[in-house]
Amino acid sequence: MKEKELERLKEIKKIENDLYEKGVKSIAGIDEAGRGPLAGPVVVACVIMPKESMIEGVNDSKKVSEKKREILYEQITKEAIAYGVGIISQEEIDRINILNATKEGLTMAIKEIEKDLKEKQRNFEKPEIILVDALTKIDTDGISYRSIIKGDAKSYSIAAASIIAKVTRDRIMRQWAQVYSVYGFEKHKGYGTAMHIAAIKEYGLCPLHRRSFVKNIV
Repeated sequence: MKEKELERLKEIKKIENDLYEKGVKSIAGIDEAGRGPLAGPVVVACVIMPKESMIEGVNDSKKVSEKKREILYEQITKEAIAYGVGIISQEEIDRINILNATKEGLTMAIKEIEKDLKEKQRNFEKPEIILVDALTKIDTDGISYRSIIKGDAKSYSIAAASIIAKVTRDRIMRQWAQVYSVYGFEKHKGYGTAMHIAAIKEYGLCPLHRRSFVKNIV
């Protein structure tokens, strides 16, 4: 690993290392993907990485290429003590709004990580604190949390979660692209690109679209 990358990783592990020095034994990071798109679910991921973890390239998922994210996803999920994912559908987003849907996905992801820990018989490593990107007033199942603005660029754990969430959602959208091929979901993943908006205007909406997000388009 190059020295510059090593220094960057040390920098984004400062928050975690400060907590470890204070006696915290297990830390989870949480982040989401898909709050802004016009179509598809919002995905929230929760992950506990080993204290010593230093995977080269782990960063805010938006700063990593799609190809590299896929590689990092495999490395992160293989190395993780445990991880969980919450997926909230476009129908639920329309029903309760995107903020509440994201919070619902967060709670689901935490329950999934606790389930993963139980299956691995590692209940003793249940997170003592959760680091979350920006969200507040959330249900963390009784676990204390710290909300960090732009946390996916400042915390290793949140960055790892951001990659899990982004890759999971991208894979979902690529699968849906085979069903609704005219929209090009495999390219824009449901975001409001010129290509996507043009397709909506030409073909109308499909079941994957968030009705509350496209009111000004159709």
